[in-house]
Amino acid sequence: MTRAFPGDERFGLTAQMRRAVVSVPSNIAEGQARHGRREFVHFLSHAEGSLAELDTQLTLAVELGYCRPCDAEGSVVTVAELQKMIASLRGKLAARLATSHQPLILLR
Repeated sequence: MTRAFPGDERFGLTAQMRRAVVSVPSNIAEGQARHGRREFVHFLSHAEGSLAELDTQLTLAVELGYCRPCDAEGSVVTVAELQKMIASLRGKLAARLATSHQPLILLR
């Protein structure tokens, strides 16, 4: 979609949208590769933030006339679906964190 944006937006909105799109799966992958649920939850929150950025940027693209609402509609729907999926995963992981019992290590 961003290929149709004005050339002077190449380093503006176009670049920001592309970075946000890449950031979502990158943060999920990085969080999953970490060795703890707490870190995974943290990186899922970053992915959610990137989706929120992308949602806002899609709205801006339409309002600035860079694309038609019908052109952005599929992306907006996908963003909403991904937000729900990540929120659900984050919630389940956070709940497990809350109920897990960390063993106490006593130092003498």
